[in-house]
Amino acid sequence: MKKFSVLSLVIFTTIFAAFRNQQKPTLFTIGDSTMRNNNQELWGWGTIISDYLDLSRIDVNNSAMAGRSTRTFIKEGRWRKVDSLLKPGDYVIMGFGHNEGSKPDTNKAGYRGVLNGNGEETVELTWPNGTKEIVHTYGWYIRKFIKDAKAKGATPIVVSMIPRRDWDAAGKIKRADKDYGKWASEAAKQEGAYFIDLNSITADKYDILTHDQVFALFGKDHTHTNKAGATINAESVVEGLKLQSAITLNNYLKK
Repeated sequence: MKKFSVLSLVIFTTIFAAFRNQQKPTLFTIGDSTMRNNNQELWGWGTIISDYLDLSRIDVNNSAMAGRSTRTFIKEGRWRKVDSLLKPGDYVIMGFGHNEGSKPDTNKAGYRGVLNGNGEETVELTWPNGTKEIVHTYGWYIRKFIKDAKAKGATPIVVSMIPRRDWDAAGKIKRADKDYGKWASEAAKQEGAYFIDLNSITADKYDILTHDQVFALFGKDHTHTNKAGATINAESVVEGLKLQSAITLNNYLKK
């Protein structure tokens, strides 16, 4: 009888642990190299964000990939893979904008370009093999990510692109509030998703630093951060989360 009780306890514990693991939510992050960078000297903030989460209660899947735009992240099947893994209770943080700027066409330079804005405008491309592709606006792709995530019961969180190491004529860090940051905010609002203005939160931090101090947060170009820079951006995301108590991802932040 005692042996049976011990065996029952082991079985119950195993089943309970499996159930808990099954219910454990996952935070998926999708974006470009500013979120995930495989260069040893350069870091994306999506790698650092795990340091601020209670990983005993939530998993993190950084599915961002260097060089991708909203368009190519979908076209290459990367979003389809993430979408196939989504379950109710998961979270998706999406942050794009650094690779969208070229005119969309079938040349190498236009492979990842999108149409500006948040409207329903499209352009049809015909590739050399005869394949047709409909290219949409930046906002359209963000809205697609949002709608697909919601359809799976996941919580979408849109973040604006991190600021580059560029200053305007007034000596302030250039903002994305007139293009990709603006369109990301509009798309999130239109689909009822949360929005974190990562661009502005980090730019505010850069503005109180000297130029040399800001340069020290980047690699050889004006876009890609080192670990210190990625840490600042990860902390900005956390700050943005805390500003919106309704975002339940806050429940998984380290105390």
